[in-house]
Amino acid sequence: MDKKAVVLKIYGRVQGVGFRYYTQKEAISLDIKGWVRNKPDGSVYIEAEGPAEKLQLFVEWCEMGPEWARVSTVEKHFVTVKGYQAFEIK
Repeated sequence: MDKKAVVLKIYGRVQGVGFRYYTQKEAISLDIKGWVRNKPDGSVYIEAEGPAEKLQLFVEWCEMGPEWARVSTVEKHFVTVKGYQAFEIK
């Protein structure tokens, strides 16, 4: 199975709207591993990895976010797979 990994930096109204919780929920439903964290600059930082097709679906979800979020910009960088075992909120 072709695994890929990506780092996402999500900007907009993405803190205080349940973004991390819903990101974890979406990741688990797609069998994506990694983690999500709020950053001091108001953005959300995500490291995610999984099967290429499911990772693409996850990235597309992150570009929209949960209902109350307003995503303005997404920085996306593909990185080396690290072998995460779960998806955590940090």
